[in-house]
Amino acid sequence: MSPPRPFAVKRFVLLRHLIAIVILPVTVTALVPSWIAQRYHVVLRAGVSSPAILLQATGVAAALLGIVLFVSSLSRFATDGRGTLAPWDPPKLLVVNGPYQYVRNPMISGVLFVVLGEALILLSVAHAAWAVFFLVVNIVYIRFVEEPQLARRFGPGYDVYRASVPRFVPRLRPWQPRFRAKP
Repeated sequence: MSPPRPFAVKRFVLLRHLIAIVILPVTVTALVPSWIAQRYHVVLRAGVSSPAILLQATGVAAALLGIVLFVSSLSRFATDGRGTLAPWDPPKLLVVNGPYQYVRNPMISGVLFVVLGEALILLSVAHAAWAVFFLVVNIVYIRFVEEPQLARRFGPGYDVYRASVPRFVPRLRPWQPRFRAKP
């Protein structure tokens, strides 16, 4: 049997990414917020007061920042890490470049910015509660599940990275790795 053609391999990789994106961030940023909007009768309305307009403008900025962080992180997972964002298909190499030089979880930060941006744009307390819930769940999951798994998979390289780069609050200057990530 002949090896797969490069185009077929690229399509398979793209399909893996699309499945992971639909299952995870689309659920968090679109499906759940849509359900919340229906459940609590939240509709998009232009703010009429200065504070409401400022909140909505801040929400747009947060959502855009979140999209940039998410896309940049996803791109690094695909190119540097040779994997997807899904826990069932993780990167094979430790990703420490791009936004990962500033913060260990830029993808989750990006999704959180989008969800928070939605709450601000919609001026919705219910959506803000969803953003807080999403943050708390990820703080617990990352600390007690993801980080121990990464430490086992990537060993001392991950330990150095974890000690040098904060989990959620970004560094002001990029961290420069002194090691090469290994599969």
